[in-house]
Amino acid sequence: MATTSDIYTLQDPTTQYPQPKFKHQPQNVPGLDGKMTPKADHGETSYIGHGRLRDRKALVTGGDSGIGRAAAIAFAREGTDVAINYLPSEESDAKEVIALIEAEGRKAFALPGDLSDERFCRKLIRDAHRHLGGLDILAAVAGKQHAVDKIADITTEQFEQTYRVNVTALFWLCQEALPLMPPGGSIITTASIQATHPSPSLLDYAPTKAAILAFTRALARQVAEDGIRVNCVAPGPVWTPLQTSGGQPDKKIPEFGSETPMKRPGQPVEMAPLYVLLASQESSYVTGEVYGATGGLEIS
Repeated sequence: MATTSDIYTLQDPTTQYPQPKFKHQPQNVPGLDGKMTPKADHGETSYIGHGRLRDRKALVTGGDSGIGRAAAIAFAREGTDVAINYLPSEESDAKEVIALIEAEGRKAFALPGDLSDERFCRKLIRDAHRHLGGLDILAAVAGKQHAVDKIADITTEQFEQTYRVNVTALFWLCQEALPLMPPGGSIITTASIQATHPSPSLLDYAPTKAAILAFTRALARQVAEDGIRVNCVAPGPVWTPLQTSGGQPDKKIPEFGSETPMKRPGQPVEMAPLYVLLASQESSYVTGEVYGATGGLEIS
């Protein structure tokens, strides 16, 4: 199996990263990357930048771990100053990301807080803009996912909180960010294969991801004439703390990702190049699109 330092070498993708079986490893919500076995690869030692986002200004929600962490690291290595948002309980993971961004000679800002709070969301955008000296990339990655087998066991509180974090916060963030973003700015949303192939245990989560697809496509058409592009990354199963802290039933963790044609989950670093592409001028004619990264599962 490949090490995490040779992702630019030609190799078999089915064996490039760890495959099931994984051990049972339940965590309390929201989960920490530092407690995962095996450790996820966010590009800490493997992602190499090429100056594709020189002197850009990015806010990444969920930037402490998982896909958000990988996007933040990649943005920094491509030349971007980065602010990350996360929950206060995820501080230990966030400190590692801040250090990695600063190690690239880029400015890094930690902006902890709860995205289910409208006032915080709006303040988050203003604070990121002020600290960074501008804002031209918004990568909305953070999400809430909690598996429940039966509809009868989904509380109204869980249902509403999942929508507030995954959908309503996205509306608040974009509404606040758009007046501050210059032509050429990029908004990147994060959906999931769950948007089109929902799992029975994710009855509240899957519809939020379908909403994100529709939101992305509608907003892209609305703001295209302003020179702002809006696109979406839609991952399949990816090895992140979201999964081991209740996003999947614990009994499914040992075989997590085995249902894909590649027979393994994705790693966060495998999502990062899509965020970089969609943020960069290389994708200047791309808006309203959904980029899947699912290990071979169909997303449409």
